[in-house]
Amino acid sequence: MNNNQPKNVGLLVFVAALGYFVDIYDLIIFSIVRIKSFQDIGVPDELMRSKGEYVLNMQMGGLLIGGVFWGVIGDKFGRLRVLFGSILLYSLANIYNGFVQDVTSYGIIRFVAGIGLAGELGAGITLVSESMDRRNRGYGTMIVAGVGVLGAILAYYISEWYSWRTAYFVGGGMGVMLLLLRVGTFESNLFKQASSHAVVKGSLGMLFSNKERFLRYICCLCIGLPIWFVVGVLVTQAPEIGRALGAETVLSAGKGVLFTYLGISLGDFFAGLLAQWLKSRKKVVFVCQVLIILSSLWYLNSTGITDGKFMWLAFLMGLGVGYWATFVTISAEQFGTNLRATVATTAPNFVRGALIPSTMLYGYFVSLWGIIAAATVMILMLSAIAIFALTQLKESFDKDLNYIEE
Repeated sequence: MNNNQPKNVGLLVFVAALGYFVDIYDLIIFSIVRIKSFQDIGVPDELMRSKGEYVLNMQMGGLLIGGVFWGVIGDKFGRLRVLFGSILLYSLANIYNGFVQDVTSYGIIRFVAGIGLAGELGAGITLVSESMDRRNRGYGTMIVAGVGVLGAILAYYISEWYSWRTAYFVGGGMGVMLLLLRVGTFESNLFKQASSHAVVKGSLGMLFSNKERFLRYICCLCIGLPIWFVVGVLVTQAPEIGRALGAETVLSAGKGVLFTYLGISLGDFFAGLLAQWLKSRKKVVFVCQVLIILSSLWYLNSTGITDGKFMWLAFLMGLGVGYWATFVTISAEQFGTNLRATVATTAPNFVRGALIPSTMLYGYFVSLWGIIAAATVMILMLSAIAIFALTQLKESFDKDLNYIEE
């Protein structure tokens, strides 16, 4: 427990929240401008879905690699170095993304941006968790995620008001400006204490060398699996799913993302408050899984779905996957200070990267049963895995984080 909570921890929470705000903007801007940008660079309609999956998977691959890189950096050299380095990389990549002219270059730059985007949330959650009193840290991480995901709403409106290229320029520009705000932030006291001990820090090998620790890590990953399938497939592929459901108009993926992230933002706040009330993060994640299943099945069985109904269902699905901050906080709380940043940074990015095999399996199921049946099977399977993994983890609410992994 951190008994000497810094007086300016509020500044840290504020800056971390703004960082995640920019991170989310840059992370989902492709999902919003996919159709517009592809039409502009000459992608034919019949290739929209497959080329979109290619670019999204390139970004997810970058997140996967970046999660490892920034996680190790965070545990070996400090959480602040991650917060500075990651935002600089993804900001510059997004500015360059505004100049692409073909799908191949698009994918490569999203890969680079993905590497940068990988470090923001894990380092921010770790720093806030270690800097606040253990009884109240849930409020801090709740604010970081709840405010941060509102970046998706700004991304939607920028893409509506301006061209898709300008939308990328705005995202990169905000990141560069945010670097100035981070000058006044401070390093975690728990990290400083761990640095004074002769212990192994930021070692991926430690996650695999001990069976119990490895299974604990895998379970942390599994509880987050449904989140990005909902956002990356069910909402992003709304035009294709709507067509399969017989929608009279083309469903807007951009509006869907807007309402989904509005739901995620409120969901993060509600999940955080509910966890503080129940004194349990595990119970909150279970409730969210139930909501994901119910809202997703409702969506996938809405024959003749209207644009308005889709917006509401996107919002409900967003509420369901609004345990994102709770998921990352659980992951951070499950491990000692010398591995905490590695886990908190790799976990959300491995979950994002897991969208690659998920979409591959989903694509195979689509070829067998069609898009609706395939999406239904996938969301039920992923939620079942998440619920099982949740039962294998110990409750971490109010856990003392001042310890190291041997």
